[in-house]
Amino acid sequence: MATRIDAHQHYWNPDRGDYGWLTPDLTALYRTFGPADLAPLRTATRIDKTVVVQAAATIGETRYLLDLARNEASIAGVVGWVPLLDDDAPALIAGLAREPKFKGVRPMLQDLPDDNWIANPALAPAIEALITHDLAFDALIFARHVDALETFIQRFPQLRIVVDHGAKPAIRDGAAGWQPWADGMEKLARFPQVHCKLSGLATEAAPGWTEGTLRPYVDHLLAHFGPTRLMWGSDWPVLNLNGDYLTWHAVANELLASLSETQCDAVFGGNAAAFYRL
Repeated sequence: MATRIDAHQHYWNPDRGDYGWLTPDLTALYRTFGPADLAPLRTATRIDKTVVVQAAATIGETRYLLDLARNEASIAGVVGWVPLLDDDAPALIAGLAREPKFKGVRPMLQDLPDDNWIANPALAPAIEALITHDLAFDALIFARHVDALETFIQRFPQLRIVVDHGAKPAIRDGAAGWQPWADGMEKLARFPQVHCKLSGLATEAAPGWTEGTLRPYVDHLLAHFGPTRLMWGSDWPVLNLNGDYLTWHAVANELLASLSETQCDAVFGGNAAAFYRL
């Protein structure tokens, strides 16, 4: 049986103090989440491995996740955070690349005040270091970031890039939010080195979402990226704000039911393994 991989989930401990967005009012999320919490959900859905993604813009959290990964067989890879504009970023990336489970970086673009930050030419030394060490890049964006990201993609054609959460379409806004997002994803999909995660969609929908709510968005991503450049992720435990692991996994299977077994195996594991060099 093909290895099944959750290509996007998080572990954290609020007591560490560097999750600026994680506040006590987010009651469903404001506690420690670790591998033991995810284990029964992985068992129920037959998920073998996961990719753990940063949730704090600190090197400290990246090292915290790598420490977890050393003692947890289910963690296949870690996507961390690096201060990409710092002078010592290339050396820092080189050091992290020596960690077997360090697979890529993610700046939290959605939270930065400058939507064009990713197009800054000064990022070049750090990005060239990612390419040198065969590391990937997670793009946490909205549709408004597409033009700047396109500049970045064209500047670094050798960099493997994955768009997190389908670029967070404004699903709860209905038709009003469709076109900018749909056009943006079509534009990004034209670059063969760009992949996309089927994750985070439930969080962008209104409460009570169904398979029918999400189908137009998944169909659009499938039409443009195809089953060879999509990877399924849970975005757990953020998912708990507006859904749950078992439901999202079941709905994703329904949304991809038209695919062949080989194509489903790719979306639910093979693509993530290849992209992240797991």
